[in-house]
Amino acid sequence: MDFFIGRTEELKRLNRLKRLKKASLAVIKGRRRIGKSTLVKEFAKGKKLISLSGNPPAPGVTEQKQRDEFADQLCVQLGLPRMTFSTWSDAFRFLSLHIKENEETVVLFDKISWMGERDPNFLGSLKTWWDQYASEKKGLILILCGSISTWIEENILCSTGFVGRISLVIHLMSLSLPESVRFLRKKGFKGSIYEILKILSVTGGIPWYLDLIDPQASADENIYELCFEPASQLINEFQTIFHDLFDHKGGAHRQILQVLIEGMKTQQEIRELLTFKEGGTISQYLKQLVSAGFISEHYQWSLKQATIGKQKLYRLSDCFIRFHLKYVEPYRDLIQQGLYKKAAKGQLPGWDTIMGFQLESLLLCNREFLFQALKIDPDVVVCDNPFLQKPTTRKKGCQIDYLIQTKLNTLLICEFKFRRNELTTSIIKEMQEKCDALQIPRGFGKAPALFHIGGVSPKVEESSFFYRLIDLRELLEDTSK
Repeated sequence: MDFFIGRTEELKRLNRLKRLKKASLAVIKGRRRIGKSTLVKEFAKGKKLISLSGNPPAPGVTEQKQRDEFADQLCVQLGLPRMTFSTWSDAFRFLSLHIKENEETVVLFDKISWMGERDPNFLGSLKTWWDQYASEKKGLILILCGSISTWIEENILCSTGFVGRISLVIHLMSLSLPESVRFLRKKGFKGSIYEILKILSVTGGIPWYLDLIDPQASADENIYELCFEPASQLINEFQTIFHDLFDHKGGAHRQILQVLIEGMKTQQEIRELLTFKEGGTISQYLKQLVSAGFISEHYQWSLKQATIGKQKLYRLSDCFIRFHLKYVEPYRDLIQQGLYKKAAKGQLPGWDTIMGFQLESLLLCNREFLFQALKIDPDVVVCDNPFLQKPTTRKKGCQIDYLIQTKLNTLLICEFKFRRNELTTSIIKEMQEKCDALQIPRGFGKAPALFHIGGVSPKVEESSFFYRLIDLRELLEDTSK
């Protein structure tokens, strides 16, 4: 990738550190391939950058080999002869000698969990070095970066050793929908917004995945090449990510992901489906999966009191991982033999249904975009989330793709449809049933909104039923420019 898209707010936050007039310690976390080190390199333009990365864990990669790699990278960047450090304290102190006072310098420790997870002295040495040496270097910004969020949470962000020392924490997320469209357009992809949404529904807004897209190929061809070709670059991506995060202890985590493939569930529903015992273990698993960025949690709330409740819905929110587990993993043997060709022509069974689920996940990761599309000021929003009304003897059950409650006691009932053909008046009947089933407090109003990609029939257009009809094709072509 020879261009940089988005990350405006993150760059603003990093640039604020310069105004502190002192050395700063920052942490950037986020899933693999999200662009953490690329963000740092963009921020460091015009500054001195020293970028040091840990070695992937593998048999034979000892603590000393991690230090040797650190030394090799450091000496190459500083133009010095190769050397060896016997301790991390020695390595860090040597680094200090090459950070000048009042010179704008960014030092990046990338893949920091790989550097230190096998050495019990690593974090203590890092903390001591920061306190005694690095924190005195005005103009220094030290950035600790990694994709294993659970390790960073436990060992740095929640560690008493680093309390009060961290000036900034950034949890880097996917590119927004408009940014992702702009990325693909800048790469030269000339396909329609429908085709772009197909690509994004599979890849999400992950910059590294988007950079793999061949602008001269169709969406179907790209999806096949990336996910179903025997030698594709992403065929083993999930296994790599999962192994990095959970090593060989992820059996229960994977079971939870498999349960969530089919839709959102409460913690109790997950427990019952997997026959987990009562206790805090499943809560810990869910917390780790949320921290890793695999799933998201959506609080349910009382419409009448506008207060968050205890119950949460858990959703498999990473588009790529959901697509891989649902539509790639079951055919893995056929794919490896080169016998799975349906995907090459966009002929996966139930493709429209596949894209519907994937698009829903994509849109729910873009709330700011949804607010703008609906012309809603975020300040008037009381609560917003997917919403589940459980059936009882007195009321029907219903599930709302996305429900927004405003301070004006209006409930926006949002439906997401990813169909290439025009939606007929049957969509009005479908939405009317949801609106009728949803029980609301006295004095509240219901405003149905429809996000679509294939257009709507003239009768739907002329109907006064929908508060908003939002054509994602038009909206994304406009907002991505």
